[in-house]
Order: sequence, then structure tokens, then C-alpha cells
Amino acid sequence: MRDFTLHTLRLLLSTLQDHNYSFQSFSLFLKDPAPRSIILRHDVDARRLNSMHTARIENELGITGTYNFRMVRGSFDEGIIRQIASMGHEIGYHYEDLTVARGKAEQAIRLFEQNLAKLRQLVPIETICMHGSPLSKYDNRKLWERYNYRDYGIIGEPYFDMDFSKILYLTDTGRRWDSERVSVRDKVLRIPANPPVSRNPQSTTHNLQPTSYNLRPNFHSTFDIIKAASENLLPNQIMITIHPQRWDNRLWPWISEFVLQNIKNVGKRVVVRAS
Repeated sequence: MRDFTLHTLRLLLSTLQDHNYSFQSFSLFLKDPAPRSIILRHDVDARRLNSMHTARIENELGITGTYNFRMVRGSFDEGIIRQIASMGHEIGYHYEDLTVARGKAEQAIRLFEQNLAKLRQLVPIETICMHGSPLSKYDNRKLWERYNYRDYGIIGEPYFDMDFSKILYLTDTGRRWDSERVSVRDKVLRIPANPPVSRNPQSTTHNLQPTSYNLRPNFHSTFDIIKAASENLLPNQIMITIHPQRWDNRLWPWISEFVLQNIKNVGKRVVVRAS
């Protein structure tokens, strides 16, 4: 069986189910965290139709999670967003407004307000998650050094509101599960759970310095995670981030994503070394 197919994703999710994990959206976890849970997050960066495939598989398994959508053509689609929400999945905003505004915070917050309102015309939005924008010099999270996302009815942003010293973070960034060398920003950060986001526009309350996660096992393939789950070697609470564009049963799209991602990883590795 090839890795990063929908068949493999189904096997991963069903194995976790078989070992008594509950699946929760990000907002549900913040409100009522299950003691043994998978916070299932999907960042829909591109190939938006793939998100329908993963959402349907999860729906068939009785699983719900969070789908974060960007406001770009490859991600945003009113019909898809409504359909995924109708399956019980949470919809979040995958924001990149500081990058789009080229670092201009006042313009960025206006974009954030407009995009959030556009999404809320379709479905309720309670959580957000930054898009890493690896080719940009701007870190979208720094928008919250001047503004407060809670003023917009947002209850959580994973990089600020999750205690990753207690919750294992697994992401398929780079089309692999050991992506530290090729991930520019999708990393566990030294940020406290539920930090005091200031209402003072001039304040800087967040420390965005990367840190090692000393509880992180050395997984490379999805099958490594499946094996660990089968042997009860995983902790009780895990956030798993999936990029649906990477998961495909069709051979040509699978090969295309494999080749393209390996090319991207070379460039991202250079950026990480230079940072």
C-alpha cells in the first residue's frame, strides 16, 4: 500500500478509532476536551476537491474535525464549504492577511475582517489558523501582536491556544511526518496555552520562537504512526494536521504531488537554514 493515499488515510483513522481515541474539532476540544482524543485539523491550501474526499471518508467513519479554508481560488469554494459543514465538520479561517498586505498591519486587519465576514455568511466560524506562507518573509501570526482575535468572536488559534507540552503535534507538512527540516513555520512553538492576548494595539504579547518538542516520536511515514497506535505507544491527546491535497488514490495526481512536494522541500530547506 502506498503512503498518502485515501486508503492509507482511512487505515490511519480507523486504527486510531480501534484504539479508543475520540475525534474532536478544534473548537470542541477547547470547550470540552476528551481525555483520549485526536484533534483532527485539515488545512485546505489547494486542490479544494480533495477536501471533499477526506471529509466523506471521515463522515463514513463517524469522525468530525476542523477544515481551515484560505480565501484563494484553490481553497475557497462556497459549495464545498457548505457540504463539508453539513457533514458535521467545523469550518475555520486559514488566514494569511499579513502576507497579502505585505506586512501592513492596518490593511491586514481590514482584510481579516472582510474575509471572516465572507466565511460567516456561509457557516459559523469560531476558530482560525495561520497559513504558513513559506515563501513570504511575513509571519501571519504577528498580526496578533497588535490586535486581538477574540474581539472577533474567535475562541482559538492552535499556535496560541494549545499546550503542545502536553499534546502531541503531528503534521504532514512536506508530505512527511518528520518535517522539521522542511517546515518554515508549521512547528511547535514556545507559546503558552490560552495566552493573555492584549487589547492594547501596541502590545507584543506572544513569543514566536521555535522550540524542540521533547515528546515527539520520530515518525516518517503514516505507517509508522499506524504501528505506534497499534502498539498503544501514542499519548492520549494528539493534534493531527492533514493537508487534503497530499492524499489521493489516483496515480497521476499522487505522482504529481510527490514530485512537486519534493521540489518544494528543497527550497524550503534552504529557507529554514537561512532563518
